[in-house]
Amino acid sequence: MQIKRTIEKVPGGLMVVPLMFGALMNTIDQLHVPFIMSFLKSLGVAPVKPGVYEFLRIGGFTESLFKNGAMTLIALFLFCCGSQMNLRVGGIALKKGVLLTASKYFTGLIVGVIWGKLSGDMMNGFLGLSTMAIIAAMTNGNGGMYAALTGQYGNRSDVGAVAILSLNDGPFFTLMALGMLGANFPIIAFIAVLLPIAIGMVLGNLDPEIRAFLKPGESLPIPFFAFALGAGMNFANFFNPKVVVAGVTLGLMTTILTGLTGILVFMLFRERSQIAPVAEASTAGNAAATPAAIAAAAAVAMGAGMMSPAEAQSYKNLVEIATAQVSLSTLTTAILCPIAVILMDKWQKSRGIDAKIEYPESAQPAASRKA
Repeated sequence: MQIKRTIEKVPGGLMVVPLMFGALMNTIDQLHVPFIMSFLKSLGVAPVKPGVYEFLRIGGFTESLFKNGAMTLIALFLFCCGSQMNLRVGGIALKKGVLLTASKYFTGLIVGVIWGKLSGDMMNGFLGLSTMAIIAAMTNGNGGMYAALTGQYGNRSDVGAVAILSLNDGPFFTLMALGMLGANFPIIAFIAVLLPIAIGMVLGNLDPEIRAFLKPGESLPIPFFAFALGAGMNFANFFNPKVVVAGVTLGLMTTILTGLTGILVFMLFRERSQIAPVAEASTAGNAAATPAAIAAAAAVAMGAGMMSPAEAQSYKNLVEIATAQVSLSTLTTAILCPIAVILMDKWQKSRGIDAKIEYPESAQPAASRKA
């Protein structure tokens, strides 16, 4: 039936399609349709509250996986992603990876701060975009898309930079940014988020066989935690004009602003080809998991007495809408980013720059030498 192939035709499909399907299931569940509840009651399902039955809350492994499993699955995903972070990176690839990671991170941070300050509300800014959602979407690039685009249009060091870019997978950079902006997360909240990544990274670099064993975990948990995240959302959110406009705007800002910043940084550091920064100007599908992870970190902070219950609740309240906005940003950038790379490649070729060639920093492109 080619179900997987069909899902993968959707930009970010392994994340977005299960997430939306989970949201659809939860939306039907929350309608509390009488004949569905009667059927569940006849099966002996325990009521959620007197007279109310939900098929996503039937207990056992089913509820644990499809309704409550998001955080455990995200932790497994981060552990496996950490195992694939290669510390043995060539010099040029290392340089490019650091430049791309730093430019993307600080662009997302600055845009998020400016958006929140101009809106007068960091939690609910213009178009309903929170600073957290902006940072989560703009700082986490789609590593798979980057590798594919640089593999086709770039050179070997462009592709190699993905080893450093993998550091922006997950919620750690967003958590760090919110801490810099004054959110009172204790050190243990950072450790709680970072530890699975760090353990995976150590094991993966110590033993290539462990790295190979854990590699499927970079993709296998994604549709499962995506469904579980969706199971906490209302499908109507995806048809909410506020969410749609905000998500598309977020995608446009990610491609345009992080792409332009990356280009300027590459030019400043005398990199001839600008394919890599444009290829990184996207939002990763797994970035949709960041709001939930931040809310979990806020709960840790509240438990440590370093964040008030009201502040922790404000992060929890953002999860549903921010997840939908970031998901739409993923779809938007998955369309825009490849187009931008193609246009950049054509522009560079018109100026005599072949993106597949590793130009030494002191060398001029062929067209310039002929002149």
